[in-house]
Amino acid sequence: MKPTVHDIAREAGVSLSTVDRVLNGRADVRPKNAERVKDAVRRLGYVRDTNAANLARKRRYKFVFVLPEGPNHFVDTVAGAVREATAAQVTDRADVEIVYVNAADPHAVVKRLKSLDLGALDGVALMVPETPQVRDAIAHIKSAGAYVVAFVSDLPNSKCDHFVGIDNFSAGQTAGALLGRFLRKETGCILVTSNSMVARDSIERRYGLDEVLLRDFPRLRALPTIEFHDDPQRIRDTLARATAAHADLKAVYSMGSGNAIMLEALRESAAGLDLVVVAHDLTPVTRQALVDREIDAVIAQNVGHLARSALRVLRAKCDDAGIYESQEQIRIEIVMRENLY
Repeated sequence: MKPTVHDIAREAGVSLSTVDRVLNGRADVRPKNAERVKDAVRRLGYVRDTNAANLARKRRYKFVFVLPEGPNHFVDTVAGAVREATAAQVTDRADVEIVYVNAADPHAVVKRLKSLDLGALDGVALMVPETPQVRDAIAHIKSAGAYVVAFVSDLPNSKCDHFVGIDNFSAGQTAGALLGRFLRKETGCILVTSNSMVARDSIERRYGLDEVLLRDFPRLRALPTIEFHDDPQRIRDTLARATAAHADLKAVYSMGSGNAIMLEALRESAAGLDLVVVAHDLTPVTRQALVDREIDAVIAQNVGHLARSALRVLRAKCDDAGIYESQEQIRIEIVMRENLY
């Protein structure tokens, strides 16, 4: 049988109320009694049922997901997954709010973060680019006692409590390997696009792509990354210039959001019909493009797993519990027309 709080009280020679105060981290316990309780916990191998404890105390967690605003099919998919995961975790007593920010404006991001009610907040999942202003805002949130999880795109210099997302360097390597194999007998260049290179995920993907192409497929060269900032005309002009300037253009690698704009530009370009296209994130747009053979492969991550993992990690941090790394590892998936589900 598992040891109970009654066993701890008996072993430590203290009252049940003293055990309860120690387990709940309250300060109104004499140090000698607190140490006796902790020793009894260690000797008995007691593992606290935090769900039952929270239920008994009627505690509710308050979490906020901060996502980029604007027309973004991937963010819409992520938001839907967060809502679904939240609805499925009613018994976990978590209130989850999604807020949107202009991720391209670090001052707007910081203003929104500073507006959060930190006194009532337990944790934040952030899907925003890392800037000095954002780092300072994260430090402020943590100083108030809330936990911060970097979500989808890492914030490695901000001292977040955890990162939930795929290894984006490996994702870029995967893109390079796919392009190299699709174009194994070809010599030419690859157009690389991103909505913004401020985001850490795009930076890491570009590094991974370059490493694999230089090492394994030197006959292919990646052109400088084009940022189009949700501007349809910019990507159209870029594609037109690229096809005019590079007769040996063989492929397009879309590293982040903006696939709908990129595909529209390709449809308007006769050259686009002959290009290999690799993109990220399985959304209604990329799914249909796979069906229509406009995209050859999508490098995806399970958004449901992302959302559930972020919630589990925030809960674990609040409960001072361990995180099962294998359970929270978000795997890279390669989706093609032939294995589309």
